[in-house]
Amino acid sequence: MIYKVTCPILLLASAALAQDLLLPGTLPGALASTSSSPGSSSSDARQPITPQQRIRWAVRRTMSPGVLFSAGLGTLFDVPKAYGTHWSGFGERYAVRLSTLAVSNTMEAGLGAAWGEDPRYTRDPGAPFKDRIGHALKMTFMAENRNGDLMPAYARLIAMPGSNFLSNNWRAESDATVLHAVGRTGFRFLGRFGNNAFDEFWPDVRHKLHLPGAGAMRPSTP
Repeated sequence: MIYKVTCPILLLASAALAQDLLLPGTLPGALASTSSSPGSSSSDARQPITPQQRIRWAVRRTMSPGVLFSAGLGTLFDVPKAYGTHWSGFGERYAVRLSTLAVSNTMEAGLGAAWGEDPRYTRDPGAPFKDRIGHALKMTFMAENRNGDLMPAYARLIAMPGSNFLSNNWRAESDATVLHAVGRTGFRFLGRFGNNAFDEFWPDVRHKLHLPGAGAMRPSTP
């Protein structure tokens, strides 16, 4: 289990070094927040994502508390059964989910840097509710490029299935099948849609409830 936890940490560290060496952070706004404010719009101009922001995005997405939640559910319902329902089983599930998510996020952030794909979500708060739901769904498969124009999220479309098939190498035999990998990939895209919907509406809810900074943490489904 130790190597499963260590690998994603080393992977994120190496990605940080590679980003810094290959794409030095010369663009402005390196310290800008990766989330939109309640009053922002998808039409508002924003600076292209910097290498530092890519690293920060990958780390935050990987270290999400949603991984703990997912591992807890798997332990509660004993899925897959090879790990059992004890604490060591929880640790195995957590390590597998964390490593898979680290590979996926690092691939998405790293590959996207080659053609300027921005993995961050951009809200559309001025649109009607139905359109905002549609926007969250659309941005599950689309992303902005360096100019702020929409493009297919090629890096994401590669990273999500790629990481799930690659994770078959360190999963329990009963869980390391093509069918399971396809199913996990589907749930990853469903989870991304859920994250987008959360990012789209939570700032409005937080604003109405006068909750300062409550939107910093969000679930992420591995």
